[in-house]
Amino acid sequence: MKARVPKGMGGGAQNMNSMIRQAQKMQDQITELQDDIEARDFTATAGGGAVELVMTGKKTIKSLTLKPEVVDPEDIEMLQDLIISAVNEAVTQIETVTEDEMSKITGGVSLPGLF
Repeated sequence: MKARVPKGMGGGAQNMNSMIRQAQKMQDQITELQDDIEARDFTATAGGGAVELVMTGKKTIKSLTLKPEVVDPEDIEMLQDLIISAVNEAVTQIETVTEDEMSKITGGVSLPGLF
């Protein structure tokens, strides 16, 4: 008895070449997206705008602005907490945008090590 491959399965080298081209196209799109995100600025605030932080997509702090009223020598801990909060918010924004835009390229398939 002869084994049969279900219709649409197989395809040999031609199907493999098509898959390789698709994978290369996806890789190019991912690289382009990563470059685009790294070039963007993300702004986060804390304390009702008392602390404003601008971070690049590479997660490098570009600027930090403090309103004078938040600088209280008697309450350094509050200022530290606000700065930490703004940094964490900016990092979260970058990661969320990266994941959302990557899933558009990958079709929701998780590719470990890419982002």
